[in-house]
Amino acid sequence: MIEFEGVTKEYAQSLALDGLTLTIPDNGLFVLVGPSGSGKTTTVKMINRLIEPTSGTIKFDGQPIDQMDVQTLRLNIGYVLQNIALFPHLTIEENITIQLEVLKWSKADRQQRARELLALVNLNPDTYANRYPNELSGGQQQRIGIIRALAAKPKVVLMDEPFSALDPVTRTQLQDLVLHLQKQLHNTVVFVTHDMKEALRLGDEIAVMRQGSIQQIGTAEAIFNQPKNEFVREFFDIERQPTSLTVQDLLLVDLGTSVSRQPTIAKTATLAELAQQLIAQPDNVIAATDGQMQRQLTMVDLTTFIAKRGL
Repeated sequence: MIEFEGVTKEYAQSLALDGLTLTIPDNGLFVLVGPSGSGKTTTVKMINRLIEPTSGTIKFDGQPIDQMDVQTLRLNIGYVLQNIALFPHLTIEENITIQLEVLKWSKADRQQRARELLALVNLNPDTYANRYPNELSGGQQQRIGIIRALAAKPKVVLMDEPFSALDPVTRTQLQDLVLHLQKQLHNTVVFVTHDMKEALRLGDEIAVMRQGSIQQIGTAEAIFNQPKNEFVREFFDIERQPTSLTVQDLLLVDLGTSVSRQPTIAKTATLAELAQQLIAQPDNVIAATDGQMQRQLTMVDLTTFIAKRGL
């Protein structure tokens, strides 16, 4: 568990965090979302002490992090950046295992760990282990950045807007990957984004930030349906538009998978209503009909449609 207790960060001309009090539970995907300058990145960088607070206390498993050895703290924390920062002169295997070399793992153990991780993200170790970063696509490089952060089996993984520079389709694929890895590995992921769609899709719990303070914390469904103030409501308005588009528009471009189950949403329902129902469903699946056959719709179908329409 990560706890912020009255944490403030002051700079000469600005206040980045204003008495932040926040608890990030174990074994979930916690999303910090808000506009630029809201304090998201400052918050996440404080967890691994890249930024030190002006005042207040941050605890990791009940222990104040300013009383912990920095190297020991960081060995328990993986870090994924927007700028992937792979070393161009090292092979993919060497990039993945660079921290393991510092930890004095044997070469055989490092190679084995790299192969395990490559397989975990559907990159064939025989094909990719000895390639160099410039031989990979942007999406593949980001996969390497993610598994490099997992190499030392950290308890916590920090992800600071890792997908913001990627195209919509690749971004959706990597969001799926993060969801899959978190469920499989059961670590704590703290994910920073300025994109409410991404926050809604990923977060077990979401903290909406503004001007260095928390505006609301809750599940996607709770925040979407019961915004606490006008700022949160307006921030979510981008997700509610355009109201004129419906489930039928999504079905007309052949999204969804044919199924035999009875429809659970009308084809005249808006995309916002579809999003709310998908969030509320445990398996994130909704059945609809185009008048001829039943279709199974998922959050991937919805985000694909949004990306294609440029919404």
